[in-house]
Amino acid sequence: MRQRPLCTAIAAVAVSALVYPGVADAAPSSQPLPVSAAAHGTKSGTSVVGGEIKPGTAVHIQASPAAQPYGSPRWLNIDYQVQETGYWCGPAATRIALSARIAAPSQGDLAAQLGTTTDGTGWIGQVTAVLNNNLGGGWYETKEMPNDPPSQEQRDRLWNDIVYDIDRNYPVVANIVAPANNHPPGYPDYTIYHYFTVFGYDPVDRTVAIADPANFGGNQIYWISFDQLASLIPPKGYSA
Repeated sequence: MRQRPLCTAIAAVAVSALVYPGVADAAPSSQPLPVSAAAHGTKSGTSVVGGEIKPGTAVHIQASPAAQPYGSPRWLNIDYQVQETGYWCGPAATRIALSARIAAPSQGDLAAQLGTTTDGTGWIGQVTAVLNNNLGGGWYETKEMPNDPPSQEQRDRLWNDIVYDIDRNYPVVANIVAPANNHPPGYPDYTIYHYFTVFGYDPVDRTVAIADPANFGGNQIYWISFDQLASLIPPKGYSA
């Protein structure tokens, strides 16, 4: 039986305004809007960027301050965009990750590179290859998490990969399966097959910063617990 598409449609809401004061009914723009990922703290479930934003409009998430004490939350400079079609979560998440390091290609260009179809992007390994091809190196590896729930070894590897990569300015792209009883903020009440980008972490409360291209319920940038992230990835995988 053919599996349903990996990405469901972008939240079907009327998109009329950005969520930033004084920026109403903005057209898609190449000028990113600056936002801090710590605007509302790092607690699990906290939505930092929320509301409705037009596909194609970039939101620039400013990196955490360079001079922070050991053990402080850390997140990266990224340019966030809502996915431009209901099946381009893979290209959009890949673009967000690339934006931490280069002027990222468009979602359309990345969809072509990934081989994305109306059924979505079939495998996290496609994301790994495209990340490396665009960055001109072999940093990213495909990490499978077949066990559900994941083993302690898989959980430890995931946390270590997130910390190691983000400390070196490489976001992580995760392929997730989110059933109705285990949803990030705003997800509709059914199983979601999806890609999003992990671009920050807090070692104190073990939360991770998510750039989610789906815009479900108007949730774009938010923090979730590491435990929830680890439960969402199986039986898929991630690029780190």
